[in-house]
Amino acid sequence: MTAWLQTVWRRPYLLLWLPPAFWAGNLVLGRGFADTIPPVTLAVGRWLVALLILLPFVLQGLWRQRGLLWRQRWLILACGAFGIAGYNALAYVALQTVPAVNVAFLNSTLPLMIPVAAFLLGRERVSRQTLAGIVISFIGICWIVSRGTMATLFALQFEQADLLVLLAILNYAVYSVLLRRRDPALDPLVFLASTMMTGLAVLLPFWLWELQAGAVIPLDAASVAAVLYIGVFASLLAFILWNRCVALLGATVTGVSFHLVAVFTALLAFALLGEPVQGFHALGILLILSGFAIATLPPARRRPA
Repeated sequence: MTAWLQTVWRRPYLLLWLPPAFWAGNLVLGRGFADTIPPVTLAVGRWLVALLILLPFVLQGLWRQRGLLWRQRWLILACGAFGIAGYNALAYVALQTVPAVNVAFLNSTLPLMIPVAAFLLGRERVSRQTLAGIVISFIGICWIVSRGTMATLFALQFEQADLLVLLAILNYAVYSVLLRRRDPALDPLVFLASTMMTGLAVLLPFWLWELQAGAVIPLDAASVAAVLYIGVFASLLAFILWNRCVALLGATVTGVSFHLVAVFTALLAFALLGEPVQGFHALGILLILSGFAIATLPPARRRPA
């Protein structure tokens, strides 16, 4: 690892931007291939790709830290079930029927759910500065979803499938809070690989049920390329960076960066699909970035008397 990468790795505020960028691509691909790749198959495929890439680097660590892994087995099982299996499978199932505007809005409730989960699990306190940043950035999300008119926001109709998105986000909120319980002696990559394995084990019966119901695994070049992107960038790299930020900054501050998914999704739609960026987009993005900056700025320290 070069000196530049080491410097960035020590500064989590620089890393916060990358997972939302990778997940924006995942959102676009998840919607684009909803009719091609079955949802649980996509969830299994992405984590198989990520695990196969990661395993050669952690095999020795998995054996060397087997005792510590066993002591933290319930935490690993919970993180695999909530963060690896539950969040992804539910999100892909919902993307088959939920309108994109609803997904954008509901996904943005993650920074609001994390403080609630942290409070209930007794892990973190939320500062007023962070809370203010969350609220401001969430207003930016609402402004984009409403296209600049609150009447549009109030006219949104939510169906049963929208509850799957909320349930998926709740899964990821719990996962993000539980990450702080990892023993510092447990290597982060060893921990991530073990959660991938448990997540895949949780997904296995649902995948077999999906295949038994007649789902077909697509092997065309576009589908394989989509799974490879999601496996490498939206799964392996994004989760490594997200876990690093949670470990250093806490789940609540890290969670605010999830609002950036909407920013990167709009930019991707403009660059790849030619969708125009309008005035309400610009104002909404400005509010999101302002809230993100307020929530992630280090709190002001009092001067000694």
